[in-house]
Amino acid sequence: MLGAFETDRLILRERTFKDFECCVKMDCEPEVVNYIPELKKIINGTSASEKSHREFVKKRFETDYPEGMGYWTIVAKEEPQQFVGWVLLIPLDTVGPEIEIGWRLRPKYWGKGYATEAARVIIQYAVESLNLQEVIAEIHKMNTGSIRVAEKIGMEYAGTEDTNDYIRYALNRSY
Repeated sequence: MLGAFETDRLILRERTFKDFECCVKMDCEPEVVNYIPELKKIINGTSASEKSHREFVKKRFETDYPEGMGYWTIVAKEEPQQFVGWVLLIPLDTVGPEIEIGWRLRPKYWGKGYATEAARVIIQYAVESLNLQEVIAEIHKMNTGSIRVAEKIGMEYAGTEDTNDYIRYALNRSY
């Protein structure tokens, strides 16, 4: 069970199957998956299928993550029943060994600082409560919004991934 967090404007709570339809619906907003080619292909590609998309999301819901890790649903306090998005802290690609932080928000909440606010809480939790020495974020090189979020939460550019479409940011406490 994941702990809940509260900021001035947000509530972060453990993601549950009650959030499933909201996650599926969010992914179907074209801007949301613009920089996630693997998911964009499942949703909008030539072999797109709603069934494949739902199976992809369901698998993420059903995966057992290490103690203290997983997905948190983000809710804005001024709209307490509204799904804003989610933030995660999980092994990279669900297998690790690196630990990644990531976020996905509905477009209507972009540009309000919500992603930074949520990610800052989770990165602080990762360092202070889980005592992680390194947390990474793999971000599509064209996704300037997510790059800014990573930088605002203290992550630094750490190189380009093999695909050259993604760059890596890291918060590393070992130096």
